Amino acid sequence: MRKPTGPESGSTSGGPPPGREGTPLSTVVRVRSLLPSLPPAERRVAQRVIDDPEGVANSTITELAQTCGTSETTVIRFCRAIGFHGYPELRLTLATEAGRAQSATGGRVIGSDISPDDSLEQIVEKVTFADARAVEETAAQLDIKTLEQVVDALAGAGRVDVYGVGASAFVAADFQQKLHRIGRVCSAWSDAHIMLTSAAVLGPGDVAIGISHTGSTMETIDALEVARGRGVTTVGLTNFPKSPIAEVADLILTTAARETTFRSGATASRLAQLTVVDCVFVGLAQRTFGSTRKALEATYEAVRGRTVRPDRRRR
Repeated sequence: MRKPTGPESGSTSGGPPPGREGTPLSTVVRVRSLLPSLPPAERRVAQRVIDDPEGVANSTITELAQTCGTSETTVIRFCRAIGFHGYPELRLTLATEAGRAQSATGGRVIGSDISPDDSLEQIVEKVTFADARAVEETAAQLDIKTLEQVVDALAGAGRVDVYGVGASAFVAADFQQKLHRIGRVCSAWSDAHIMLTSAAVLGPGDVAIGISHTGSTMETIDALEVARGRGVTTVGLTNFPKSPIAEVADLILTTAARETTFRSGATASRLAQLTVVDCVFVGLAQRTFGSTRKALEATYEAVRGRTVRPDRRRR
């Protein structure tokens, strides 16, 4: 049975859910992950929290409701939906997190939206800051128990198929290359028809992994659904734990990336996905240390002669 993971799995008894070892998850990260699953009115409140958490912390419930074109009751429902008793608790948490964020950046406010007037230096600062945050926040909210279940499934799998289209296809290919190098039977597919036909010939004991930032990519969802129908262990990797891919995945691993101007579905999300993939791979490699070490040594030896020797370099 699929179990809730990451931001979805926190308690709704008040306050944000804890991260690993009791560290609170960022409220903005949690809100962002649940955004697509919220009703339209609550979604407007959520978007305001994501866009200006410090401003929300400094607003009364009446001011926030007016800004979002909704009612105070809707704001309260939103607070409870993300795990708070009410609006005062949300304001306090956002203010505390804003203070920590400013301390971490030396008081500088670094956004991730790129404006037409930004200098190249500002672009570099914003891109690297957003990418680093995506990796850090993904690591903070990654559900270790679910990760362990995925590693267990891969360790005993006869075959692994990985599905992804668009930018996620590159992450799927990276994972396939890693597993193949340590002797695992693994294929990565991005063509819709081939994804379906590969899923149709999998069976119990195999693993199918679908990668989708939005969790709503039809081709990936359809392939996982076919695989699940054949008794395959299905794994979803997405930024949104309540997205459609969760309906066809036995296990869900989540990222925490925000895509903004010029970056939609291409950069921060890809780095966050690669972070999770690396954690899965290293966990599996450690679990099968003996055979993995032999495979890595053999593959290294096979390609070692393909590098240019120092005496052949142009002077």
